Parts: sequence; C-alpha cells; structure tokens
Amino acid sequence: MSQTRTIAFVGLGIMGLPMAANLVSAGFAVRGYDRSPQQTDRFAGKGGTAVSSPAEAVAGADVVITMVPDSPDVEEAMFSTGGVFDNAAPGALVIDMSTIRPDTARTVAEEGAKRGLRVLDAPVSGGEAGAVEGVLSIMVGGDAADFDAAADVFGPLGTAVLVGPSGAGQTVKAANQLIVAGNIQLVAEALVFLEAHGVETEAGLRVLNGGLAGSTVLTRKGEAMRHRRFEPGFRIALHDKDMGIVTAAAREAGVPIPMGALVAQFIGALRAQGHGGLDHSALLKLVDQLTAEQK
Repeated sequence: MSQTRTIAFVGLGIMGLPMAANLVSAGFAVRGYDRSPQQTDRFAGKGGTAVSSPAEAVAGADVVITMVPDSPDVEEAMFSTGGVFDNAAPGALVIDMSTIRPDTARTVAEEGAKRGLRVLDAPVSGGEAGAVEGVLSIMVGGDAADFDAAADVFGPLGTAVLVGPSGAGQTVKAANQLIVAGNIQLVAEALVFLEAHGVETEAGLRVLNGGLAGSTVLTRKGEAMRHRRFEPGFRIALHDKDMGIVTAAAREAGVPIPMGALVAQFIGALRAQGHGGLDHSALLKLVDQLTAEQK
C-alpha cells in the first residue's frame, strides 16, 4: 500500500517539523534530517526516524521532500556531494516544498530528470498553524503523472493543486507572498487607524473579518497584532527573501507591482532594523513608528 512508502524529509524547521510529523501520523515511514540536532531530536520525539545526514535520509527512499529556507539551500541539498541527487534512487519522487526562485526550480527539475528522478516544485502557504493543522495550500509545478503519484503524500499536509509545468508552483507562491505582504500591511494600517479613533479593536476586527475585508490574515494574525505579539510563525527575514523573488520575477517579466514594491521596502526596512526574527505581522511595528513620527 502507498502508506508503506519511505519518505526522506530534509529540513525540519518551523514548517518542516510539523509537516514531517503529520506524514508520520498518516502512517508513512519518515526519515528526517536537519542541520540542527535539536530539531532532529524533536522529530524523533514525534515518532519519526532521526538521521545524521541527507544521504542517510535519502538512500532507498521512495519520496524525498526538501523544506529549506532559500534557493542556495535547495541547490546545496540537491547538488552537493552526498546530497539528494547523489543518493536518490532512479524513479524516486523528489518534491521541493521550499519557497525559491522559479528559475532555480526549473533547473532542479531539469537536472533531476537527467538522473531519472521525478521532480515537483510544491511550495506551501498557511504558515506554522497551517503546517501543524495539515491544512496548507500547496502549489505544484511539474508533470501531471508525477503530481498524481504524490497525491497520498500531499494529503496529510493540505490541499495540493497542479498549477503548471516545473517552476509554476514557485511562480504562484511568489504571487501568494505578494498578496500576503500587502494584506498584512493593510491590516496593520487599519488597526492603527481604529486605535487612533478610539474604536474597540477586538470588535472592530471581528466585524471587518465578517465582510469583504475578511481574510486569513485577519483570522490568524489579527488578535496577536492587537496585542503586539510577534512570535514567529513566518519570519520577516524569510518574507524579505520572498519579496526579493517577487520583485525580481516581476522585473524580468516587465510587470509593474507598485504596491508590492513599496511593501517589499517596508519588510526590508524591518529586517535592517534587526527584526528579521519576528513574525511578518511585525509590519505593524513600522506603521507604529511612522504614526509616532506624525505626532
């Protein structure tokens, strides 16, 4: 049966650890690797098999999933000596669920195909809560037959949609990050606006979320933003990286994204101020700063 398949999971961070744990709970045999021994120990505590190298995770696995921070990390995981491509068996499904440049995803797929591997790019949206709950939105680029072969793997993680050929998943994820950044920025501005006029913000945000202004950002982030709690579910540093991907891809395609470019600058400014480790809802901090300067 499909659930007896062995999965190698490389990258057990904020998102990767709960995703790998959900695959264990679904009945898969999962071997997990992370650069941090603490994370692999945590994975072992959730019933997975902790290993000490990517090679040990990947050797003999039917499916390989990578969930690492950036394009260079994916390239290292795939192409380095002792990495995924050195150790994956021909015919294995290789699913990169990181958020990286679309052109990098296409290169990974092309090189994987030369080695007889079936490669999908499958970035996700939903943050840590979505990863824990197994309700991520998964944007997949690649071959339809390979997508179908991965259906039982995607199932415990969320809802997967094939959006096009290799690289298309990353392109849709870039658009997702553009929308999320703009949404957070506007929620932050609306919250400060309500506060300035003496509105009870719990009720204010609740009624806004029941109308056309409603969003997942309001649902998942609104309460913490009201209390200025910015514990990371998705860090500013990573969203800064993602906005770099968006702005570069838009520039290459000749597509203007004026609002997105502005929010990208705000995110970059927060990171430059030393807030890269905070949740991306910390865009509110910058709105607070700008508001204070007006008084």
